[in-house]
Amino acid sequence: MHAYTNTTALVTGASKGIGEAYARELASRGAHLVLVARSADALHALADEIRTTHSVRVDVIAADLSDRQAPQRVVDAVDGLGLDVDLLVNNAGMGAVGPFFSRPLTPNLQSVDVNVTALVGLVHLLGGRMVERGRGGIVNIASTAAFQPMPYQASYAATKAFVLSFTEAVAEEVRGTGVRVMAAHPGATATGFFDRTTATMDPKFTDDPADVAARTLDDFARGRAVSFPGRASQRAGVWASRVLPRTTVTRLTGALNRRLGFDQVGDLDPAAAREH
Repeated sequence: MHAYTNTTALVTGASKGIGEAYARELASRGAHLVLVARSADALHALADEIRTTHSVRVDVIAADLSDRQAPQRVVDAVDGLGLDVDLLVNNAGMGAVGPFFSRPLTPNLQSVDVNVTALVGLVHLLGGRMVERGRGGIVNIASTAAFQPMPYQASYAATKAFVLSFTEAVAEEVRGTGVRVMAAHPGATATGFFDRTTATMDPKFTDDPADVAARTLDDFARGRAVSFPGRASQRAGVWASRVLPRTTVTRLTGALNRRLGFDQVGDLDPAAAREH
């Protein structure tokens, strides 16, 4: 069993949603934290609350991970704090929803920068140090969206498919080095992912971020190579997508997203990017 007590965990996208839940859960297990997200105010408020509740160190690094220089800046800031990162939780994620050709391009490109480029950069920079030390862990938050194309969430699902493939490959490369790499695949979770759009999630089919965080960390502690921290029906959907022909899966997913109204999505706010 992996022990979190007195380890240092860096969590991206930690200011809200699942990232905030990972931060709280790690602190409850005795881990010291480095919290990374765009909003410094939100991070400091969370850090103050965690310090009050738990006897752990909490540091804050404000960074926009859609900036391709951000991973190096984050690592430089970690070095400035004099810390070694024992566990990297790559949670930060963004996504665009709606028809690809009639929606703005920028959120799609930002999702690639945050979900793919920043994740790869942090894994390379911090994971390389872990390999040199002969110990450490990396948890990349993918999604059940990684297992099939998703019309009306085309770029988001594609970025998560990258995270799945990348994580599996790197996990094999570091096998036997003392470093473990795991992908987590939450399903629909009660976050603000669709905030500022007309898209919504049905509360009956969404998981609680705190439950997702706890199950992910339990799976990593048990040494699992992959985590499905959502309800059983979400895992069943993943296996179905692996058995059926991809054209069939794509059409079924497209039909589901049309029923959810994702083909008619509009913005409630000019800011189009979504974040976990």
